[in-house]
Amino acid sequence: MRGALVAWFRRRVSDPSEAEDLAQESFLRISQRARPDSLLHFEAYLFRTARSVLADRHRRRAVRRADAHFGLDGQLEPTDGTDALRILLAREQLQKVSTVLTNLPERTRLVFVLSRFEGLRYAEIAKRLNISVSAVQKHMLRAIEALVLDGTDLL
Repeated sequence: MRGALVAWFRRRVSDPSEAEDLAQESFLRISQRARPDSLLHFEAYLFRTARSVLADRHRRRAVRRADAHFGLDGQLEPTDGTDALRILLAREQLQKVSTVLTNLPERTRLVFVLSRFEGLRYAEIAKRLNISVSAVQKHMLRAIEALVLDGTDLL
């Protein structure tokens, strides 16, 4: 019955995805109100429910004045170069972070990368590098201090 119901809605609404949504809403209403196997004339009940769903849609659209709405896609984009400025600042920040991380001792850098970029927990890092959790914490502290002293906002 789903295919027939979606086709019925497609003849009444212009958006195919909305027709799918309305069909889903119809089935949801039926599942919440009645046991479909107990209905003698399920098909008639389904399409009566579909008409009700469609009427509710029209009522909601009228109340919300949905036909008077228009999309803002692309209309609120800044044209003063703020995006270019943001990109430039982000690149500079990335360069600073990269420089700081490159200047760290290898083990400290590896601990920081595994924690912040790979998302590993301290215990997992400790096991992987065969060091104690306390050592992982000290390496992280060293890396974070270096980044903070450099003025990076990565944290």
